[in-house]
Amino acid sequence: MRFRFWGVRGSIASPGPRTVRYGGNTTCIEVRTDQNALLILDAGSGIFPLGESLQGLEPVDAHLLITHSHWDHINGLTMFEPLFDPATQCHVYGGLEDRTGRSIEHVFEVQFQHSYFPISEAQLAAALDFRTLIESEAFDIADARVSAVLMNHPVRNFGYRIDCGGESLFFTGDHEPFFNPYPVNTPRFAEHQDWIDQRSAAIDAALKDVDALIVDCSYTQAEYPQKAGWGHGTFDSALALAKRVGARHLYCTHHLPTRSDDELEAVFDAFLADHAGEIQGLAITLAYEGLEVTL
Repeated sequence: MRFRFWGVRGSIASPGPRTVRYGGNTTCIEVRTDQNALLILDAGSGIFPLGESLQGLEPVDAHLLITHSHWDHINGLTMFEPLFDPATQCHVYGGLEDRTGRSIEHVFEVQFQHSYFPISEAQLAAALDFRTLIESEAFDIADARVSAVLMNHPVRNFGYRIDCGGESLFFTGDHEPFFNPYPVNTPRFAEHQDWIDQRSAAIDAALKDVDALIVDCSYTQAEYPQKAGWGHGTFDSALALAKRVGARHLYCTHHLPTRSDDELEAVFDAFLADHAGEIQGLAITLAYEGLEVTL
């Protein structure tokens, strides 16, 4: 199994001279199974160059796994060129919206409303089908086993584990480490802490011994207190997660759009220096557009 990063920024695309080395596109990861089945994790602006790279090759049969419906993870949907090719098969997976209970098909349809895009879904040439997932659902795509894991974010967000040929990867989508907002020694605190403990245990169990762990590392530990509740993690929380589950390689992604490449490297280097004694046996990589990994 192999994978490639086509977008590593969070929140909004940030092209320009400050982001040339790591890239300015938002989240999109191409995964190829041992049988070369195509799985795509999220459809941020990075899905546009991915779609361009597929043109002129064999007919596209893509399995698009959407973590959640925030725009930086779906804003490339309308510009995925294979959708305009009648030879394309595109299978779209995702969860229900929290507040409305609407399906992933609804999320897709909204992106093609004329208020936002001049071409409607009905005008697409590709053959489309949709599958709305439930928590902890596992299913097969070609020679891979995919598991949807509910993460912690202001909207329903699925992380995805992909197992194939004895190797595995997991992508968190957007994920914030759990925290308890209630005063200690109150009934609400104890009740919420029980829920946190159960959710954390379920996530850790789903990620156990994963080979490649791709994690939302938006903030430094110093930045996080001002961003608590926004739904994103830190380099420190990603390291703690990787150590708990026994991951072999940690890939840090969802970089802040305001960080230049130099600033990103500086905070990453400082993080590695601060935790030099804790990372033996664990490889850690700062993800960049074009990074290709074979497991």
